[in-house]
Amino acid sequence: MSLKRTPELTVIGGGLAGSEAAFQAAERGIAVHLYEMRPTRYTPAHKTDQLAELVCSNSLRSEERTHAVGVLKEEMRRAGSLIMQAADAHRVPAGSAHAVDRERFAAHITRTISGHPRIRLTRQEVTDIPEGKAVVLATGPLTSDWMAETITRLTGSTHLHFYDAIAPILEAESVDSAKVFAASRYDKGGADYLNCPMSEEEYERFYEALMAGEKVPAEAFEEPKYFEGCMPVEVLAERGKGTLLFGPMKPVGLTDPRTNAQPHGVVQLRKENREGTAYNMVGFQTKLKYPEQDRIFRMIPGLEQVEFLRYGSVHRNTFVDAPRVLEPTLQFRRRPDLFLAGQITGVEGYVESTAMGWLAGLFAVRWMQGKPLEIPPPATAHGALIGHIMQADRKFQPSNVNWSLFPELPEKIRSRLARREALARRALAEWDTYLQRTGS
Repeated sequence: MSLKRTPELTVIGGGLAGSEAAFQAAERGIAVHLYEMRPTRYTPAHKTDQLAELVCSNSLRSEERTHAVGVLKEEMRRAGSLIMQAADAHRVPAGSAHAVDRERFAAHITRTISGHPRIRLTRQEVTDIPEGKAVVLATGPLTSDWMAETITRLTGSTHLHFYDAIAPILEAESVDSAKVFAASRYDKGGADYLNCPMSEEEYERFYEALMAGEKVPAEAFEEPKYFEGCMPVEVLAERGKGTLLFGPMKPVGLTDPRTNAQPHGVVQLRKENREGTAYNMVGFQTKLKYPEQDRIFRMIPGLEQVEFLRYGSVHRNTFVDAPRVLEPTLQFRRRPDLFLAGQITGVEGYVESTAMGWLAGLFAVRWMQGKPLEIPPPATAHGALIGHIMQADRKFQPSNVNWSLFPELPEKIRSRLARREALARRALAEWDTYLQRTGS
């Protein structure tokens, strides 16, 4: 296909990936036209008109380099990621996790993008993909129906989808401080979580109510396909009475100071903002109806009179069958001037989506400049994600970054911690070389 390479890059979608792609292209001297449909039209989950609004948790997960996501974030920092700059500037206490004040975080990114001299921001919905110019498609997991139809036509098959669930947010002052205690698991980090301890009897009552709770029914055309890492709490509970005690209600590593014993079960609350006026129910994504959330979640000790600032809900996530429609450079096979970015590529998570935005921005710029497109080494976190979305030997499903996606070390290291540290060192060393080689 012979295409004229125009000097302006079009980016469709102002979420994490789209904002990152637009910023990276603009920083490399390319004029960018960024389209965001809010506030003209909202998705089922977004509440504001801010760019890069976080609609699920406010956590970017672990900060430690012994976790793959910690390595991915460090790679992004070294690459000048706008999203990581904002995340670091607006961090809130969360133990070893990296949580942010979501309002300040989004405002930071919106200001930066809006004020960039090479970025033109247009607030309108795009229903078709422009022809004859370089485009980064970053419409995200909540792609509009119009754009989903366009993607379906491009892929030649029905787009894939699964469902992601949002956890409730609570007013901090309404939590009964006499019944909860502040601590992080194994005293790791500060006492950054509020813990609602449950006895065995309290857990039994809660479990039975959760199982009987009325849920929001799926539409006739919907087929729920939940991501394993963000499973609704009631769906987890359906797997067995003890499942929650090994998941979001795991008490291991926590001691109730009033009893000096480990509770039977624990519900953890994490700060939602820097002031600590709001808390997120960790791991309590849900599709329960709002009145049922009021009733059932108030059975948790300390939450009897709690005020819900946001109820949990379920929304659709859309992604393409990446191994069959994308190149490793995130280019659409039928249109080399079209790059995909973010969760729609088949990655899962805030950080992973941003990483795909960074790569799409870099690849699009180099394509426009007639330079070769080089994918990151597979031993880097970015390269591991590219390797995941290119695996066509199985039914494709989204994934977070994790150590299983990285190639094995040449030497055998028995210690799990030492092995991960070695994987992290190798990843960052190869990433630094990649950045130098690509002028990034």
